Parts: sequence; C-alpha cells; structure tokens
Amino acid sequence: MSLLKTEILPFKAEAFHQGEFKTITDADLKGHWSVVFFYPADFTFVCPTELEDLADNYEQFKKLGVEIYAVSTDTHFTHKAWHGSSAAVGKVQFPMLGDPTLAISRNFQVLIEEDGMAERGTFVINPEGKIVVMEHHDGGIGRDASELLRKIEAAQYVEANPGQVCPAKWRPGADTLTPSLDLVGKI
Repeated sequence: MSLLKTEILPFKAEAFHQGEFKTITDADLKGHWSVVFFYPADFTFVCPTELEDLADNYEQFKKLGVEIYAVSTDTHFTHKAWHGSSAAVGKVQFPMLGDPTLAISRNFQVLIEEDGMAERGTFVINPEGKIVVMEHHDGGIGRDASELLRKIEAAQYVEANPGQVCPAKWRPGADTLTPSLDLVGKI
C-alpha cells in the first residue's frame, strides 16, 4: 500500500540538533512543510554527501517554510559524534533523528529488516501531516537537494491552487495545466 496522501504515523525520537539533544515527535512535523530524509547509516560514503547538499541548500528550504528531519537507525549519540568528526556533516543545522528502535523506519516503510537500516527514502509532508511526495533510491544512488526543492515548490503550488497541476520540469512562474476534457490528446 502506498503511503502517498496518508497521514504520518505517531513517533517519538531523540535527535541531535544545533549542539543539543532534543525530543522530536510526529506533532513537530505538523503546521509547516517538512522533509523526512532517511539514509542508511552514519559514517558511510554517500550519506554525508547528501546531508552536506541539504545543508548547503538549507536556507532555500527555510525560505519555503520547510524543516528537514534527517533519520537513520543510528542513535542521537552517534549523530553527535559524526557531526563533530565530519566536515560535510558538521554543516548540518537541521535535526538528525535517531531511530535505533526502527519504529520510524517501519512507519515510513523504508526499513531493510535484515540489515536494520533504512533505505534512502525521501518524504515531503504538508502542514496537515500528509505525505505528498515520496521516493526511494537504491543505496548507491545519492539524492540532489535542488530536485527536492523543485518538487516541494510544485507540491506547494498545487496545494495552493486546486485544480491545477505542474508539468515536468515546472519551475515557479512557469505555466501550469488545468486538466479538462479539452486537453485530452492535445499535450
């Protein structure tokens, strides 16, 4: 069953955020746009490049009213150690949630049970707590923050403009479509 358009399930996790440990729950993701960004493990290879890319683009996410929540099955203690030892991860200013119980990874259906790690899963959640964008990548394929930003802009546009849709490669200010019988076979 797809999680698209479903409300996120309840969770509670400890996070490393701006030099402190904090408790984050599903309630913290409501009332604003959120990205839940799962990655397999701390102290790995592709993961720090993805987190650095998100960190380098964090201000753009904030301008869109989006908070990022990075999640792996490591603990918040491990996140702190990685943040302090990696120049790339040291740039991260958004919460890094620990999921050692695997509950959040199961909730979002990204858990690799036999490995006890999460797949590369990305979820965009609207202010009501519903998943509006989701994607999974193979472990060897890193994600790109600029692609994610474009998807968020499109999701926000569609939510603010019922009845309109964003075509491929849509960017803010570009033409959208209003699906109708008149468009069938003309695109």
